Amino acid sequence: MYLTKEEEKALKGELGQGTQQAMELLVAIGDAYEAERLVPVTRAHAASSGQEGDLYFVELLADGGAFCRVPTTTNPVYDLEYFHQRFKIAEEEAEVARRVMEGYKRLGAIPSWSCVPYLNENIPLFGEIVAFSESSATPYVNSVIGARTNREAAQSALAAGVVGKTPEYGLLLKDNRKGTHHVRVEATLKDEFDYTLLGYHVGKAVGYGVPVLSGIQKQPTTEELINFCAMSNTSGAISMFHIPEYTAEASSMEEAFQREVPEDKITVTDRELERTYEELQTTSGEADFVMLGCPHYTLKQVGEVARMLEGKKISSKMSLWVCTSATTKLLADRIGYTGIIEKAGGHVVVDTCIDEPCWSVYKDKVGMTDSPKCAYYRRFREAKVARLRDCVEAAVKGK
Repeated sequence: MYLTKEEEKALKGELGQGTQQAMELLVAIGDAYEAERLVPVTRAHAASSGQEGDLYFVELLADGGAFCRVPTTTNPVYDLEYFHQRFKIAEEEAEVARRVMEGYKRLGAIPSWSCVPYLNENIPLFGEIVAFSESSATPYVNSVIGARTNREAAQSALAAGVVGKTPEYGLLLKDNRKGTHHVRVEATLKDEFDYTLLGYHVGKAVGYGVPVLSGIQKQPTTEELINFCAMSNTSGAISMFHIPEYTAEASSMEEAFQREVPEDKITVTDRELERTYEELQTTSGEADFVMLGCPHYTLKQVGEVARMLEGKKISSKMSLWVCTSATTKLLADRIGYTGIIEKAGGHVVVDTCIDEPCWSVYKDKVGMTDSPKCAYYRRFREAKVARLRDCVEAAVKGK
């Protein structure tokens, strides 16, 4: 891979040890994918966590004096003070999370602690080259916005944020952004949950590729697209997709496939979505708690929970958690959504997700969620996956 004189200096350690270690990783990735050069990025998002694997690399760069050259946001860890009071987190686990957060701050990263940075804190524009990790972020940025990113790891995204560059390969190249699979959607898509099931099914059916979805009858909402992105990149490895007439680089089927529309197609009917729903249930037993917000809930979604809970009380047999970003919660506080949910006995929490150790208190419990991704990464024993209204109703009734 060709390196400029400045890049060679970084690789030799002349710009500091932390920058050198970031550059070593990027060059290794570039060599592995036969990239010809590094290209500038305008922003990055690192899928951080409050766990030891993340801690090692973050402190390696921070101790070496590295600093993010472009805006670099961070994925959820967890609010140490909030959860330590309620769940009595082991001190050694809390210390790891504390050091991770401090390490990112030392690197000059933006402590957003959110998995949906593309909505508020770190929004790319069409055509920007970025380095985003996180399952919902990569396909959303590529498909909905039309910026360009590969399916980065937390470490490679952070390295790109430090160096300000990334290897030019994969989805940064136009030829690799064309559709690979034609998915004909004949299922009835009524709401966000249907897009959740569709995403999970398409991810499993395609595996790795760029699906093109025909048959979508109306513009999907932001929340529907977020759900499709997250689920298709959980059950599969979908870093980009096209919906002709609705996503950024697909005004037509021909544009989506770059003129090479395949004859074969995958057909998705209501029956496929029903089967997906059935496959996601890991228990028929009663749920102990409800977990919402994986990916982090938008302001609209927090408002829907508040409207469903207004004037009601959550059963003493259950607990209900809504995970969201700090930005969204600030607005939810101002509007009154948070107060309604908390008055009903629910919790609106920021900076965290189900993948974090703070939820280990539920390791022997059954969780109910509207997110297959939450069920996949669960810190609880078994999962029930259902529509939002059913989740809220279960929390109120206690069964």
